[in-house]
Amino acid sequence: MKPRSVLIVEDEVIIRRTLREFLSGEGYEAVEAGTAAVALGHVRQRDFHVAICDVRLPDGDGIQLCRRLQQMNPDIAVLVITAYATVENAVEAFKAGAYDYLVKPVLFDDLLHKLERLFKFRELFVENQALRRELSRLEKFDELIGTSRALKEVQDQIRKVAVTNCTVLLEGETGTGKEVFARAIHRQGPKGREKFLAVHCGTQPVELLETQLFGHQQPAASTEPSQLGILQHAGTGTVFLDEVSSLPIATQGKLLRAIEFQEILPSGGSEPIRVQARIIASTTKELQQEVTDGRFQEDLFYRLVGVKIRIPPLRERLDDIPELLEFFLTRHTTALGKRVTGVTSETMRLLMSARWKGNVRQLDNALERAVIMCDGTQIEPKDLPPDLLGVGELIPDTDDLRSALRHYEKLHISRVLRQWPDKREAAKRLRLGLSSLYRKIEDLGLDI
Repeated sequence: MKPRSVLIVEDEVIIRRTLREFLSGEGYEAVEAGTAAVALGHVRQRDFHVAICDVRLPDGDGIQLCRRLQQMNPDIAVLVITAYATVENAVEAFKAGAYDYLVKPVLFDDLLHKLERLFKFRELFVENQALRRELSRLEKFDELIGTSRALKEVQDQIRKVAVTNCTVLLEGETGTGKEVFARAIHRQGPKGREKFLAVHCGTQPVELLETQLFGHQQPAASTEPSQLGILQHAGTGTVFLDEVSSLPIATQGKLLRAIEFQEILPSGGSEPIRVQARIIASTTKELQQEVTDGRFQEDLFYRLVGVKIRIPPLRERLDDIPELLEFFLTRHTTALGKRVTGVTSETMRLLMSARWKGNVRQLDNALERAVIMCDGTQIEPKDLPPDLLGVGELIPDTDDLRSALRHYEKLHISRVLRQWPDKREAAKRLRLGLSSLYRKIEDLGLDI
């Protein structure tokens, strides 16, 4: 642990050296300075936790030195030494930013007491700041529900890219919540309080989509107002382009220019307009294949895939289902005015074993339907959508331990193999030898 460092600024040699020897004996790292100039030289070269400054110095005023020291190092705490303890001196010292003051002759017990109190205050302050940062981090991620390994890996990537203003591409199956992740990136970023505007690129005619994105300028003689595009309207915020692969080729070229040169040309306009919005795009398709098939511009592809984040499907984050369930139940029971407090164990087994082809969106819709259909306080399998019963393989409700363990083993190994297709890595995760994993696959009849 780094020792606590103290800078002693005192022109009287005996007092200065006595204080240094005493503090060194108490475990502090003490450094002497006889003038304000020497003190400033020390602070330019290293950081100190505390400075003890006399009010009167040969080349300056201790109160002014207090201000200078804190300008150079805002974390330094200053104790002012004065020969006369007056209200005026104390007020002036505190106005300059001093933590406390000492009266000559300095009493060692008083000095130690004030130093210990000062460092305890610093520790509490640092801890408070750390807790505030952690709380802020948690609040910004409160929309990402779950604690699975797959989700934590995505959160780690988001933290790294969010603090920049780079373009991001989110890849994932339909229903995985790509817009939720896009909003998390936006909120974690430097412009998190600015606008977040979303556009679905595959649901509108080309002319309407381009007007929505880039705007429209009416001729000078027209009485109709011009229309701002979303890229301009977002300001320094974020524009989320959902299903960017659906953009027509011509529109892709205009988007590329907006990303590369930060300018757009509104429909009907003759002068380009500067834009500053951050672009986050998403796709359910393999963009490389779209490029190969001639449906997506190669230049735009390389602009987008520079920072690419894969959003895992729900089947790769089954451990998050209980937390997602609690979140969605709270939302739907509040909206519908129902008193549903949870699900039965049989329902939970069904939810944990379903394949969830529609991912989180399917789970959300299934639970909304279940809350509506539920007559009691616990959701039963009959309350779930009928097609869900055939989606997965229900964990057996049996007293036969051997049969239940075999069934669970099959489900668990299947899930790990889906998440980690490399057999060596999967075997490592399962804490099995590679040959043992292959025997399990054959014995359980797993379809890999």
